Amino acid sequence: MRVTEHLYKSNETLISFEIIPPKRGGDIKQLLSVLEDLVKFNPPFIDITSHSAEVLYEENADGGYNMKIKRKRPGTLGICALIQNKYGIDAVPHVICNGFTKEETEDFLIELRYLGIDNVLAVRGDDSGYKKQVKFGRSINEYAVDLVKQISNMNNGHYVEDTLLDADKTNFCVGVGGYPEKHFEAPNMDLDIKYAKEKVDAGAEYIVTQMFFDNKYYYEYVERCREVGIGVPIIPGLKMLTSRRQLTTLPKIFSIDLPTDLVNEVSEAKDANILEVGVNWAAKQVEDLINNSSPAIHFYIMQNARPINMLMKKLNL
Repeated sequence: MRVTEHLYKSNETLISFEIIPPKRGGDIKQLLSVLEDLVKFNPPFIDITSHSAEVLYEENADGGYNMKIKRKRPGTLGICALIQNKYGIDAVPHVICNGFTKEETEDFLIELRYLGIDNVLAVRGDDSGYKKQVKFGRSINEYAVDLVKQISNMNNGHYVEDTLLDADKTNFCVGVGGYPEKHFEAPNMDLDIKYAKEKVDAGAEYIVTQMFFDNKYYYEYVERCREVGIGVPIIPGLKMLTSRRQLTTLPKIFSIDLPTDLVNEVSEAKDANILEVGVNWAAKQVEDLINNSSPAIHFYIMQNARPINMLMKKLNL
């Protein structure tokens, strides 16, 4: 089922999750354990992140450096198949621009269709320092809006290889990212909202936001989106703070603000109590979002189900 169908059919706030594949050469057992925890909460869909290659530099004995290209976390396709076929939950793989050509993206989407996967989240992807070498006759999607257009074209039966005749139309429900505190590259929020509308106009059917720790950012973002004519569902994304170190890493990596009250609570807490502080803070966010009829709440789980288990028990969900 398409994500939007889940959203429009439900009379209550849905709960969804996002996980990350194991590192290359790693074991899937930990991820399976996480999934076994998550399925207890009956999520209608689970997102699976995708990752492009990464540039690594290794120093030689003579002081020079060798550049190596490393694929960090392959396996999105197999995990999607596992989630849908073993657990009967709709999988939402992330499809990214960085590190992939349009032709590779098309092949990936075709394979998803073969597996009966109806949903994708189209994002540009993090800059890992790796730039795809585009060979003659190939092309790339530079921005998420370009990727949305490619998927929309396939939904209309238009593939990269334009000589295909009578090509089957795909039927992907396309989600995109949104930034309640502004994408770090956008010069201001007005332009950031403009980019979001361009993605919706290109065919995106829902938005999932970057994490935030103050709900006012989400409500203000939704209001500004509605003012410019963005009418699709906007799902808030939440993450529970689990360590003192995240007071610096989360703002640095995701360009977000942490509320003063939360920072003070974490700073004053013993290490053993920080997770409880993070869960309690998230519980207040969730209760407020539910009371204000949020269509869903999307939790960034990665590979640690303990915080969500604590939260759901606290909320009796």
